[in-house]
Amino acid sequence: MSPVIESEEHKDLRAAVAALGKRYGRDYITKVIAEGRHPDELWTEAAKLGYLGVNLPEEYGGGGGGIAELSIVLEELGAAGCPLLMMVVSPAICGTVIARFGTDAQKQEWLPALADGSRTMAFGITEPDAGSNSHRITTTARRDEGGGWLLSGRKVFISGVDIADATLIVGRTEDARTGRLKPCLFIVPRDAEGFGRRQIDMELHGAEKQFELTLDDVRLPADALVGDEDAGLLQLFAGLNPERVMTAAFALGMARYALSRAVEYARERTVWKEPIGSHQAIAHPLAQAHIDIELARLMMQKAAHLYDSGDDVGAGEAANMAKYAAGEACVRAVDQAVHTLGGNGLTREFGLASLITASRVSRIAPVSREMILNYVSHQTLGLPKSY
Repeated sequence: MSPVIESEEHKDLRAAVAALGKRYGRDYITKVIAEGRHPDELWTEAAKLGYLGVNLPEEYGGGGGGIAELSIVLEELGAAGCPLLMMVVSPAICGTVIARFGTDAQKQEWLPALADGSRTMAFGITEPDAGSNSHRITTTARRDEGGGWLLSGRKVFISGVDIADATLIVGRTEDARTGRLKPCLFIVPRDAEGFGRRQIDMELHGAEKQFELTLDDVRLPADALVGDEDAGLLQLFAGLNPERVMTAAFALGMARYALSRAVEYARERTVWKEPIGSHQAIAHPLAQAHIDIELARLMMQKAAHLYDSGDDVGAGEAANMAKYAAGEACVRAVDQAVHTLGGNGLTREFGLASLITASRVSRIAPVSREMILNYVSHQTLGLPKSY
C-alpha cells in the first residue's frame, strides 16, 4: 500500500516547487504560447533546482528519487498554471527507460543531460493506423549489412520533436525463431537522415507542439537499440506506466488551478447580499470537484509508490486507474470553474477558457478512458474481451 500521508521530504518538495510555479504562473505560459516560444526560462530554472531529474539516479546527476517525486513537481507547476508537458516525456518516459534498460554508454550520454535539462528527448509510439492497438505498430527495424539498423514507418501526435535532441521510437523487429514482430526501442537523433517531421495544426494551444513523423530507412548504429532486443513489452511498459502517472499529475495540476480560480471568484463575486460562493448551487459542485481531485491524487500516489518499489504489474493497474480518475476530475473541475465564472470564464483575462480544450486531453491521451475501462474489465475483473 502507498503511504496516505506524505513524508516531510515530499511536503518540502511540494512547497518549494509551488513557490517556483508562483513566480511564473499562468501569465508566463500564456505569453510563451502567444509568442510561439517554449518555456525555456522555467525549464532551465527547474533543472538548476534539481526538479527535472529528481527521478533519475544520483550517479548520473539525478536526484535519486522516483516517479512519486517527479509527479509532485509536475502537479505543483500545473497548480500554479505553468505545467511543463515535456516532463512527462523526457525525464519520466525516456529517462526511466534508459535508466532501467540502457547500456552504460547510453546512460552516460543521456541521463546527466536529461537531469540538468540541457538535452530533451521525445517519445514516439502512436501511429496513424494503430491508435491504441500497439500490436498494429508498423514501424519496423531491420538489420543492415554493417550490423546497424534501418528504421522505417510513421508516427503521429508526438510532442516536442522540434526541440528534442532525439526521439525514443517504438519500432518492431522480426523474431528470428518465430518470424513474429516484437516491440523494440530506438534512439533516433533529431538530425538523422530520412527522419522527417510535420507539425499538426491543433485547436489545442500549448507551448509544446504536436508532430507527425516519417522514418524513411533511417540508418542507425547498432547501439541505437535501448535494452534487450528480446525484452519486448517489459521495456515498453517501463515507460508507459510512468507516462500514465505523470499524465495524472498533469491533469491534477490543471484541475487544481481551475478550481482555485473558481473558489477565489466565488468568494468575492457578490450579486445579491452574499458572495455567490455562499449559495449551495455554486459551493457544492466546487466541493465535489475538490473531493474528486483528492481521491484521484491518492490513486496517483499509490501508482507511483508501486512503480518506484518495483511492482510493475501492480503499478500498471493503479497507473491506469489514476490516469482515468485524474482525467475525469480535471474535466469536471474545469467545466465547473468556467460555469462558476459565467461569461468571465470565457474571457482571456481569467485564463480558464483555454483549459476547456486542454482538459479533454487528459481523457484522450496517452490512452483513452475507454481503453482504461477495457483494461480494468479484462485484467482486474477477468471479463472476456470483445476484440
